[in-house]
Amino acid sequence: MAGVFDIELCDAPEAHQEDLSEDELLDIEDSDKIEEDFQGPHIDLEDENIETLELSEHTVNPGQLKAGTHDFELLKVLGKGGYGKVFQVRKISGKDAGKIFAMKVLKKATIVRNAKDTAHTKAERSILEAVKNPFIVDLVYAFQTGGKLYLILEYLPGGELFMQLEREGIFMEDTACFYIAEITLALEHLHSTGIIYRDLKPENILLTSTGHIKLTDFGLCKESIQEGHLTHTFCGTIEYMAPEILTRSGHGKAVDWWSLGALMYDMLTGAPPFTAENRKKTIDKILKAKLNLPPYLTNEARSLIKRLLKKNVQERLGSGPDDANPIKAHAFFRHFNWDDCVNHRTEPPFKPNIASEDDVSQFDTKFTKMTPVDSPVDTAISESANQVFLGFTYVAPSVLEELQRPWIAVKEPRSPRKVITSPKFPDPSMVRSHPFASYGFNVPSRSGAQEEAMDTSGPPRPRSPAIATKNGPKERDAYAGSNNRPPHLRFT
Repeated sequence: MAGVFDIELCDAPEAHQEDLSEDELLDIEDSDKIEEDFQGPHIDLEDENIETLELSEHTVNPGQLKAGTHDFELLKVLGKGGYGKVFQVRKISGKDAGKIFAMKVLKKATIVRNAKDTAHTKAERSILEAVKNPFIVDLVYAFQTGGKLYLILEYLPGGELFMQLEREGIFMEDTACFYIAEITLALEHLHSTGIIYRDLKPENILLTSTGHIKLTDFGLCKESIQEGHLTHTFCGTIEYMAPEILTRSGHGKAVDWWSLGALMYDMLTGAPPFTAENRKKTIDKILKAKLNLPPYLTNEARSLIKRLLKKNVQERLGSGPDDANPIKAHAFFRHFNWDDCVNHRTEPPFKPNIASEDDVSQFDTKFTKMTPVDSPVDTAISESANQVFLGFTYVAPSVLEELQRPWIAVKEPRSPRKVITSPKFPDPSMVRSHPFASYGFNVPSRSGAQEEAMDTSGPPRPRSPAIATKNGPKERDAYAGSNNRPPHLRFT
């Protein structure tokens, strides 16, 4: 995989202190009356009809839910890197006991060595809390110990879109249309909150158990970028990076639309549009080379790719104040219902073969065969270094909603959460023949929500041959697919 480079550090905003107006100040002569008003009636505490209650952590603010390592059982290892591991875990306490999550564990000592790595981690944690969208992975809990940071995310058993693309070589246009549409909605939501994603690639797109996409990995995002504002950080994965990032001339949200064009090209041809044997030559191609499109693409697909991969930012589709709207209105999506897409009523072209909630068949056996152990920390960090992680702890609002009843009420027994059964599994011949080397997360339904029925008012869209069957010998010869990908972008 191409290297990931620097991320930009933001200065902390200055604290804002608000002064009280004269109307908010109390007159001294009125203070005695206020004190009398709050004294209330006299209460005889010896009265046998008066109930007394001891104040403790169980009776005061019982809704302040906390989570820790003791609340999770390690099941499998899903991935491993220089900063830590990703585990599949089961919650063993609380209202969501028994539920499967992905637990990302990061070593503080490794992160604090570099200010940029610290910013990377804090940005991911901040954005995951702030952004809630059907096409973005959900953060459920975050907590820390003396030596580690823990992110508890929804578990997505469908794996990376990268692996589906590797298996098929190329996607048919109706298949690519579905994925590009859902990714467009995810990017549109991020942009509406002032966030640039900056690392769009197949490895960062995960599939839910029903085949819908979710974006993950928000460490390279840039926050607080409004219309017309630019940033100058050199970051991302080379093959999907926009020219203005490479030249450090300043970039905005339009870089995500360039990456979308590169990803669409990758889906339809088997490789990103500009690749070479090394990083320098790849950069030269992105900046100078002419875009070559294969003749088998439709005019609509060719048009959209060309307009997304304009080297001049001002000419690029999506670069204006309307952001994603011109992209959604393009002829490539002429048969696509965006309302159905937003509400998950569009049938995905591929549904992962998932046998159970804790299925790890889509993950690399190199990791899943490991014994899951959260190793003890062997390097302590100073108290001052630990200060940068203040405020890391988090509990999702959906979890806290379960605790909103008054503490004096007797909680009634709750029925088990209804489980929405997954769609019928594909034919066994469609099961992917090899696992992938990274990790992903799951897609439980929102609490209390039901999946909306499929809209059958219009003609059904045909299933993509690229998904329904393996590409035959003639197709493999005509369209080399992943054989065109540079070695560092292939599954090994």
